Amino acid sequence: MKEAVGFSVILANPRGFCAGVDRAIDIVERALERFGPPIYVRHEVVHNRFVVENLRRQGAVFVDELDQVPSGATVIFSAHGVSLAVREEAQRRGLHVFDATCPLVTKVHTEVARLHAAGYEIVMIGHRGHPEVEGTLGQATDRIHLVEMPGDVARLVIRDPERLAYVTQTTLSVDDAQRVIDALRTRFPAIQGPRKDDICYATQNRQDAVKRLTLETDLVIVVGSPSSSNSNRLREVAFNRHIEAYMVDRATDLRVEWLVGKRRVGVTAGASAPAVLVQEVVERLRELGATAVEEMEGTPESVVFPLPKTLLAGS
Repeated sequence: MKEAVGFSVILANPRGFCAGVDRAIDIVERALERFGPPIYVRHEVVHNRFVVENLRRQGAVFVDELDQVPSGATVIFSAHGVSLAVREEAQRRGLHVFDATCPLVTKVHTEVARLHAAGYEIVMIGHRGHPEVEGTLGQATDRIHLVEMPGDVARLVIRDPERLAYVTQTTLSVDDAQRVIDALRTRFPAIQGPRKDDICYATQNRQDAVKRLTLETDLVIVVGSPSSSNSNRLREVAFNRHIEAYMVDRATDLRVEWLVGKRRVGVTAGASAPAVLVQEVVERLRELGATAVEEMEGTPESVVFPLPKTLLAGS
């Protein structure tokens, strides 16, 4: 087998953790410190295996549904958000709830509730089965439709096209979402969109960084777990710009054959992938022949989301 030699590594900027992920992990860790294990978490708090396993070692218990949580126990809702039915079940069973839903997802939930109360039909653009999509669809009891791609728009049955609005999953590809929005506007010219784009700042910034990365590299490595929507979208952004791209959970997933003949290798990370995993990948690339590592200039991020007051010190 040929060896990879003499290539350089360019790190995308920004990459890795976003404010919503930082907040969600902090909520679980503080709840464990304050109340002790077990602390139950509905679904993976963020979609990253390393993060989930680390929290599990500290005493977090991840469950699929609330019927796996003992009555009166402490439970945390993941960063992806939950439906109204899940909130009602938690209240009915007397569970002590901390909500780690990303505030940007909460914004979409609030918009769905407002539109539904005003009598609108709503189109949700997102990936079927993703926890964020299920939670958002669950903010309305009826009159809400899911579309995944432009071709789905033709099959929509809408009662009143004059009272129609759309929202989107926060971790979509910006370009893919726009294609669906364009199809919706073509078929339903009166459709209303959100006051501000639903796709989160971190998703957009990381996708923009990958686009810049593809101008300078001939291979892009995305650090992220297979279940992470935003990580998958980063790989797709590079691939759609005709750059070879792979996603790795850990440095051990790297394959030498990907690197053979490459001169400049780009590395980025999804919003749920911690910096330590990126560093592991960089060190492994050095072992495989990287001769230099440089950081690309990028959009600064200073967003911080507050924690629940009941988890803050002294509360």
